[in-house]
Amino acid sequence: MPPDPIAFSFELFPPKTAEATARLPAVLKKLAAVQPKYFSVTYGAGGSSQDGTYDTLVRVAEETGVEAAPHLTCVGSTRGGVKALLDKYHAAGVKRIVALRGDLPATSVSPEAPGEFHYANELVEFIRQTHDAHFQIEVACYPEVHPQAPDPDADFANFARKVRAGADCALTQYFFTADAYFDFAGRAARAGLGIPVIPGIMPITNFAQLVRFSDACGADIPRWIRRRLEQLQHDRAALLDFGLDVVTRLCETLLRGGAPGLHFYTLNQSEPTLRLWKNLGLPSPV
Repeated sequence: MPPDPIAFSFELFPPKTAEATARLPAVLKKLAAVQPKYFSVTYGAGGSSQDGTYDTLVRVAEETGVEAAPHLTCVGSTRGGVKALLDKYHAAGVKRIVALRGDLPATSVSPEAPGEFHYANELVEFIRQTHDAHFQIEVACYPEVHPQAPDPDADFANFARKVRAGADCALTQYFFTADAYFDFAGRAARAGLGIPVIPGIMPITNFAQLVRFSDACGADIPRWIRRRLEQLQHDRAALLDFGLDVVTRLCETLLRGGAPGLHFYTLNQSEPTLRLWKNLGLPSPV
């Protein structure tokens, strides 16, 4: 049986301003031109409002013809509300869901999401109960350990619960150390968790933003990369070139080592991801 083809996908977030909304069609057109497997659309990043996912999803599908996968989170959830949303997605032809606990509100004092679903494995179970195998379910995983996990074993056990609940594929938090990915993927394989683990890839475009994101999500910026970015932070062209080189080499190592695809966190920008795409020599259909 031939191996599954390498899968490449892009993450977007619902635009928050009229200006960002106006820019989105051009971004979609450029990203869709390389024919990714799908676009994922986030759902209340940072524990913020979860409005806008459906509208962005429909826009992606209508303007690009590429599959779109909404993020669905536990935060503030009710069983009835999630069921209604799943039914709406099913009716709209959605075939893929990214099921997450979601970012907790800033005032949260517990790792449990507020709502009727507290953890992503419960959400995965509910999707399977209500829609059987209609949706391909993607879940998150953390090669460098979730920042709220008490220890690596507890974090891995949480990932295993999501897989055993019915997840089809995992998307990792971004990272800059390939060994972290290979260690996690190997551990998953040894545990019999036989689903693809797709590396999440963050283009480097801004030092302060990357530090802020990484502090929030627990991604490690190796000291040598942090120090170089710190030195280059006021020379945008040099920082972009350095970041491109670092992330290109990371992606090459991952693909060479057998990663089944790459999931790019685009931040609603086309150029950083497409520069990586070109540098990696990935297919660019005319």
